[in-house]
Amino acid sequence: MVDIKNLNIEELKDFVKELGFEPYRAKQIAQWLYKKRIKSFDEMTNLSKKARELLSRKARIDILKTVKVEESSDGTRKYLFELPDGNRIESVFIPEKDWNTLCVSTQVGCPAGCKFCLTAKDGFTRNLTAAEIVDQYIHVQRDVGENRRISNVVFMGMGEPLLNFDNVKKAVEIMTHRDMLDLSTRKVTVSTVGVVPGIDRMAKEMNKVKLAVSLHATTDEQREKIVPMNRRWPIGEIMKALRRYPADNNRRIMIEYVMLKGVNDSLEDARRLVKLIKGIPVKVNLIPFNPYPGAPFSPTPREDIEKFQKVLWDHNIAAFIRDSRGQDISAACGMLRTKEKKSA
Repeated sequence: MVDIKNLNIEELKDFVKELGFEPYRAKQIAQWLYKKRIKSFDEMTNLSKKARELLSRKARIDILKTVKVEESSDGTRKYLFELPDGNRIESVFIPEKDWNTLCVSTQVGCPAGCKFCLTAKDGFTRNLTAAEIVDQYIHVQRDVGENRRISNVVFMGMGEPLLNFDNVKKAVEIMTHRDMLDLSTRKVTVSTVGVVPGIDRMAKEMNKVKLAVSLHATTDEQREKIVPMNRRWPIGEIMKALRRYPADNNRRIMIEYVMLKGVNDSLEDARRLVKLIKGIPVKVNLIPFNPYPGAPFSPTPREDIEKFQKVLWDHNIAAFIRDSRGQDISAACGMLRTKEKKSA
């Protein structure tokens, strides 16, 4: 049985053709799934009863189960979803004045093993399907209401997106197709810790969306202690991949840098970062560490983050402090999933 939300528009057209439907039915079905966000084929009222029965026999619409939702005083909502196989993932809705962002997960757990990330402590279970990624958007949009349209999606939740490339690519196709979720490609960001083959594939197959690279350090010795995957793809190889990437000043690569007290936050680190990214169209997001119980790191003091930021600006590198949202809830990646597991 086909999970129908695993099909991009071309695959959906092929599927309805196999069922003996007229070609225009693919667009109708897509609109029911992604514009009206229905939960069952019975709701597709412009299809005949016979057609709906056939769809019910040949396809399924798997719906995520909401386990828990936490809402912050700043409006941020953290969702814990259960998948059909019982595994759990997280999504975060982040409201802004002029837009709304959803952070989605791409894997159950994460194989990257970053030392400051709570998700890494649970290891890696499996990749999410395209449908399970897209369903996070549909479920959250249904929950927050049509008057708060989610315009931006960031693939920065649980998992390493470029180690699940095919499903992430298909999810992006579904999210950005005009007959499906119809998001602007400029409003979709895919983040990676530096999976070089994935960056190169993204350059060829998915370069209309934004690329973000979680760097977090300026030397291999330093980075290997907090991002173990650096042993496989060291900083030099990542920088070469970024120089190959088709970026420009209108579509810059985002460098994500979590500030860890006494680890990667010195002015020397800032000057090394300048040298690493010189000549690459980038902007840098400096991220205050969001601590969790038992975390082995402490946040860098604000004044030290601002000094680090000034070094970058002094060298004409756009650098912004991305303040954490949802500090009064389980907003750090993996925190809500871990908390619920302990209470179970």
